[in-house]
Amino acid sequence: MQDKKEPFRFGEKLRKVRERKGLTLKVVAQQAGVSESLVSQIERNKVSPAIDTLLSLADVLDISLEYIFEEYRQSRPVRISPTAKRRKIVEAGITYEEIIHPAESDGLHALESYIITLPQMTQTHRGSYGHPGREFGYIIEGTATLQYETVLYTLNEGDSVSFAAFSPHILTNTSNKILKALWIVTPPQRFV
Repeated sequence: MQDKKEPFRFGEKLRKVRERKGLTLKVVAQQAGVSESLVSQIERNKVSPAIDTLLSLADVLDISLEYIFEEYRQSRPVRISPTAKRRKIVEAGITYEEIIHPAESDGLHALESYIITLPQMTQTHRGSYGHPGREFGYIIEGTATLQYETVLYTLNEGDSVSFAAFSPHILTNTSNKILKALWIVTPPQRFV
């Protein structure tokens, strides 16, 4: 059985602001277009007002909703992905190390991020047909060539690139050392 959620209790704030401004229940109720009884019940936390009523009261009292709800602000969880627990995929000698797994709650804003490690003279294959979404890349070390459709782009250490992923694209390590790149894709493709 779930615990019953604690109800929002902001009536005291409304009452204190009303009293500080020297306004009566009757005046606030008339200006907000509600009954005096309703305002009294809201201030005593006997009823929760409809959002339009709350907006009217906040407007009449000239207070922000942020002030009313400040103690109910939810802290957003911070997700940490320890190095030792990161997932890795190896395809044709290329390593993809997931930096952080997208949360299901991210919905349309989900991002997939990973470090690509390409040995000398290897290239990615998955994007060669294109896919929905966008990609962003940052070259950590090495030199690469990005083939986007039929155009070749040289990417050196420290360079970044962004593109619509629906067109064919291939990343090739053209240096004589290992290529490392940070890659971010939306929507997620590889680690889903």
